[in-house]
Amino acid sequence: MRNGLNKVIITALIGVAAAGTAGAQDMHFSQYYNTPMLVNPANTALMSDNDYRLGANYRTQWTAVPVPYKTFSAYADFQAFKGQNTTNWLGVGIAFYNDVAGDGNLTLTRGDLTLAYHVQTSDVFMISAGLQGGYATRTIDYNKLYFGMQWDGFKFNQSFASGENNINVIKTQFFDIGAGINFSYFPSELAFVKVGVGFAHINQPKETFYESGINELGIRPTVNMDGTFVMDDIFTLNPSIYYSMDKGASELVFGTLVQGKFTKRGNNYGEHKGEGSLIAGLHYRYKESLIGSIGLQWNDLRIMASYDYAMSSLGQNIKAYGGMEFGLVFMGRYGEHSRGAKNMNCPRFY
Repeated sequence: MRNGLNKVIITALIGVAAAGTAGAQDMHFSQYYNTPMLVNPANTALMSDNDYRLGANYRTQWTAVPVPYKTFSAYADFQAFKGQNTTNWLGVGIAFYNDVAGDGNLTLTRGDLTLAYHVQTSDVFMISAGLQGGYATRTIDYNKLYFGMQWDGFKFNQSFASGENNINVIKTQFFDIGAGINFSYFPSELAFVKVGVGFAHINQPKETFYESGINELGIRPTVNMDGTFVMDDIFTLNPSIYYSMDKGASELVFGTLVQGKFTKRGNNYGEHKGEGSLIAGLHYRYKESLIGSIGLQWNDLRIMASYDYAMSSLGQNIKAYGGMEFGLVFMGRYGEHSRGAKNMNCPRFY
């Protein structure tokens, strides 16, 4: 009975932690490099030799608890108002997010519209600024939760009153505003470096399921640096670092991807030979988990899978060794002869 009680208590603590920090930590993906607009609105349509991008991500975490946490995203962004010889363009993006956590199905559903403008200030520098507006709803199913007053000494009994009589609604909604800026440096076709700063919840929206005790989301800054370095005809390195914080909660992730080509496109126009690469990566979430990833890129399609091995005491104690995550990105051009900015000498990047 003690083991069963311990499992109930631990699961309840995780659920409370998720509910208590959902507004502070927000949604997050280990493959942050595959969720560009979630990291920073200024990433919208920031592409060197492509015109549009479609992507999706799915993450499941804490699979050892009765109800794993699941997060899904889908997005699209594209370039607009860029002529054949111009180096400035507008980026337009839309995104959908859904996050479900814990026994009570604490759910966040959100849709975003993002705009970014990219200005190439010289042959090797570009500045990007972005703005994001979103509408979110959060719901919870109290019928699936257990409360302290429902403990009868042996088990939780839902026929007992929960004592949560001051519940107002089980659904809340809010508007959210974010912004960001990027600085890009591309000294040659073999190197690209980007440094960005983004801010989520600038308007500090309020959300609550109760008549009192309104939770105000804090402004969440995010700093991100990543690079693409072509080492030779086969290998490319993509190191990156990501840091975000809000109300005392913080997340630091760093590591690199290595991409190695195993086929090349045909040199002659009309030849149908494709270009393929294998991708492997290792990242570390500070004091939390080690993240291994593997993927395949074929022409303009990239498919990736990653796994978080939890290194924190919580993850080890409940044998929940982290989470699985899958990412899908497709990039393309409007026409067969469409190209990126004329003077932007940088390698392809995602």
